[in-house]
Amino acid sequence: MRKQRGLHMNISAQVGSLEVEVALGMGSETLVLAGPNGAGKTTLLLLLLGALPCKKAHIQIGETLVADSASNLHVPTEDRHIGYVPQEYALFPHLSVRENVAFALRSRSSQKKSLVEKQVEAALQNFGIAALADKKTCILSGGEKQRVALSRALSLKPHALLLDEPLSALDICTRKSTREFLLGTLKNLSVPSIVVTHDAAEARMLGQRIAIMESGKITQMDTWEALSKNPKSAFVEAFVSGSNCLTHKCE
Repeated sequence: MRKQRGLHMNISAQVGSLEVEVALGMGSETLVLAGPNGAGKTTLLLLLLGALPCKKAHIQIGETLVADSASNLHVPTEDRHIGYVPQEYALFPHLSVRENVAFALRSRSSQKKSLVEKQVEAALQNFGIAALADKKTCILSGGEKQRVALSRALSLKPHALLLDEPLSALDICTRKSTREFLLGTLKNLSVPSIVVTHDAAEARMLGQRIAIMESGKITQMDTWEALSKNPKSAFVEAFVSGSNCLTHKCE
């Protein structure tokens, strides 16, 4: 029997002055999470990871329940099998590219060292960064750092992937080429992926659906085309009208 793939959440949390109330489900697709500053986008990712406490939660990834307040279930972050790439990538600057990827595998795996090393090399090849394997991450370009961070997150074969503004640290021309690489990577995945962005062009290109978050709640969720035809808030109307940056050309 084919395993169920998807991410379903019903979350209620108070984080500082922000009240978060989100209920949504998704399959093996890319969902872009957009909204104004302070809407709770990063907070929602941290709640899914279990890094912040919920008042009430029911979170299921595939066939696995990772949080259920009714039964007092709270699976630790490291056991939720969620790949996470935070803003600025959170790489270890004093370690090489190979060591960054290996660190993730060794921290989650009881496999033999030789097998971990093979998995590391495979991950480096898959993301086109094998030539960078022995370089310290502190000297890499923004696009290279993003590939290392994705390689590290996906080397663990996660059941879901969360990306928090993965392109925001890049200059506009590097962002264009890296966005295309990210799009190809997400298309080849078969896990639910959530991408947080403030950029309309990224949302339009990456998201099979767009979820708009305002004041801790999802106020509208649909395809880009549907949002464009029927924006239900001033923010959505302004957001979809900003997609013309897709036409920007770099020399």
